Amino acid sequence: MIAIRPRRSVLYMPGSNARALEKARTLPADALIFDLEDAVAPDAKESAREAVRAAVAGGGYGPRELVVRINPLESPWGEADLAAVAGAGPDAVLVPKVHSPEDLVAVGLRLRRHGAPDKTRVWAMIETPLAVLDARALASTAGDVDTRLSGFVMGTNDLAKDTRTRLVPGRVPMLPWLMGTLTAARAYGLDILDGVYNDLSDAGGFRAECEQGRDLGFDGKTLVHPGQIASANAVFAPSAEEVALARAVVDAFARPENAGRAVIGLEGRMVERLHADMAERTLALATAIRERD
Repeated sequence: MIAIRPRRSVLYMPGSNARALEKARTLPADALIFDLEDAVAPDAKESAREAVRAAVAGGGYGPRELVVRINPLESPWGEADLAAVAGAGPDAVLVPKVHSPEDLVAVGLRLRRHGAPDKTRVWAMIETPLAVLDARALASTAGDVDTRLSGFVMGTNDLAKDTRTRLVPGRVPMLPWLMGTLTAARAYGLDILDGVYNDLSDAGGFRAECEQGRDLGFDGKTLVHPGQIASANAVFAPSAEEVALARAVVDAFARPENAGRAVIGLEGRMVERLHADMAERTLALATAIRERD
């Protein structure tokens, strides 16, 4: 069975908000990003860092994946963030403003120097034009054990700011960047999360963007409010119909008479071995979600 960790809903939580850090223990999000960067004012950076370190080290978040977004290493807070986070041992460190492979190597080496456990991975924010242009080079560093790179996170708000692209329904201006980055991620075995949706009053628009992200191939969506969790969880989970079809495909290829066949007919459709591989992943994801929930 394929090992999959669901990342349907990945919620940003401000590291300076003690109530939010506590509430996160009960939210049905697959993963939590404790944010030390954009969500924290400069005069609260140090206290937020300690609060997040204590929250991660203290645990109590159940199956939720814990990620800490640090400040950029070149900022006044990034080095101290990384040192504190490494000791706490989160599941991942989310690195903002990544521009080059060297940025990821620098983070990985510091994590090792600060004694971060092997389980602590690195996720990279793809939020600048240069990161989009160099997505393949960034993704390729996943082959370097020192980087610990395991995923990309799209920073669509920052991309819109830097490119002067409008955030419009359907995201047509951004589709080349989204797909180019996703293709780079998949080429090197990385997971990738879609960017946030800003309009908290537009539930229909949010769901539509989740569906678009799912259809494009993203593993899940980053969120800015707990009210978005349920919709993201529903959209990025296989439907009952998809699970039933996947089971039928897997079972069909498992029959003795199909053991050596590359293509079979199933309910009027041509089905190849690659469809069986896709079906195995669908079943594994459905199982992981069922066990997590």
